[in-house]
Order: sequence, then C-alpha cells, then structure tokens
Amino acid sequence: MLTREEALNLVKKYNQEQSHIHHALAVEAAMRHFAGLFNEDKELWGIVGILHDIDWELTSSKPETHCHKAPDLLREAGVDESIIRAVQSHGFGICTDVEPLSNLEKTLFTIDELTGLIITAGLVRPSKSLSDLELKSVKKKWKDKAFAKGVNRDIIKAGAERMGFELDKVIEECIIALRPVEKDIGM
Repeated sequence: MLTREEALNLVKKYNQEQSHIHHALAVEAAMRHFAGLFNEDKELWGIVGILHDIDWELTSSKPETHCHKAPDLLREAGVDESIIRAVQSHGFGICTDVEPLSNLEKTLFTIDELTGLIITAGLVRPSKSLSDLELKSVKKKWKDKAFAKGVNRDIIKAGAERMGFELDKVIEECIIALRPVEKDIGM
C-alpha cells in the first residue's frame, strides 16, 4: 500500500489547484475519523480519501468521465484493486455504476459531498472556522438550496442511509473530523 506521502504526491501529480488538494485532505480527515467509528484501518481509509479525486482535473471539463481515468492512473502507480474500486464507487449514480458496498465505500460516497457543505458553512461564519460550527447551523444551510448549490444533498442523504447512520450523526461526526485539519484545508 502507498504511504500517505506517496498518495498525496500522486494526487498532486495530476491536480495542481490548491482547492483540490485541500479537498483531498478534508476527505482524508473525514475518512480517518469514520474508520475509527467503524473500527477499521484508518491508514487505508485515509489513503482512499486522498486518492478519490485523482483524475478530477483531467476530467473536470467532462464530469461524466470522472472516475474513469483514475483506474489507469492508480494501476500505473501499483495501487491495490480494492482501493481502485473504492475510488470508482464514490461516483456511483453520477459517473460510474460501481455501487458502494463496503463501509469504506459507503462512507466515501457520503462524505465527499458533505465535506464541501461543512467547509462552506464554516467559511461564512464570523469566525471563518469550524471550531464553533454546530449541527444546527449546517442543517439551516442544508435547507437553503442556493447555499453551496453544487453540493448534492440527495447523495449525502442516500449515503447516510447506506452507512446505517442518521443524517444528523453523519454531519456531526464530519464536523468533528474536520476541525483538527481546518488550517490544512485552507480555512
């Protein structure tokens, strides 16, 4: 398995925009946190979080092709097929037909979108921080369809159901996961 540093370098090889690196780090933090809740391998889950959008900048002009170049890039780097499958599964129903089945895949599918909503909710607070962000604030922003309108709330809801968690629990845990890394993710 790749080390964290190798995974991050691999993502940076194909993604130059700092916002995409920040997103990879946010998803990594959330994946590590949820791995702990599921009593799973935090290192593996974190690596998947880092790698999940490896082909984003190569496919962003045609979003329907996202997750389709990733397998070749990851195989070329010697990445295990289970990680490749997880990366593909986060695009289920959007750009792939790889259904998230494992706890790792279900979590990635859910929190990929959710991290963006939470970070945006934190950035509009007077503190511009997650340290004082609470569930009720995120839920209020959730209802405002114009807020973070690129975030697909249906995916997050469906993902929470797949995970076997209440939506509020997933949101709360994701906030907790992101607080320690807010400086690393550009906040």
